[in-house]
Amino acid sequence: MLNALIDRFCQWINLLIALALAVMVLLVFGNVVLRYAFNSGISVSEELSRWLFVWITFLGAIVAVREHGHLGTDIVLAKLPPIGRRVCLVVSYGLMLFCTWLLFSGALAQARINLDVEAPVTGASMAIFYASGVVFAVASGLLLLMDLWRLLSGQIRDDQLIQVTESEDLASIEALHLDRTDTPK
Repeated sequence: MLNALIDRFCQWINLLIALALAVMVLLVFGNVVLRYAFNSGISVSEELSRWLFVWITFLGAIVAVREHGHLGTDIVLAKLPPIGRRVCLVVSYGLMLFCTWLLFSGALAQARINLDVEAPVTGASMAIFYASGVVFAVASGLLLLMDLWRLLSGQIRDDQLIQVTESEDLASIEALHLDRTDTPK
């Protein structure tokens, strides 16, 4: 039930990312065309595009936390027994939660400081810009806590302890998937 809710949340985030990217493309492309063809432009284009890019980055990072898609290395973990892997994962989750807390407290402080500061072109509150870090920190913190709970409660099997997917592994999985879908039945 909870996993389905989180998956639905990530689908909505992916939709928001796609919409923000479409708006960015329209703003930037429209601005380029207006500048070269009509010697005018959209004054808010650059500022909104920058803000959307920051929001896309942080929202995408939430989805990456859910899918364990961030960079990692497993050279040491692969050599350890399962209990050593569990200990290393608990430590790594602790470190990730600490970094998330630092990001949350810093982004929240910046949002508060800039609540009354207006953006140069749009006049919108600069707190909107820094709120992206707050949203990321809250969402990823909850996801990390949920994964840590699953790890500590024994819901993660030993074969799932290495959460890094190598690019070669990904390529071979995709090749297997293509082989299965291309064969006539």
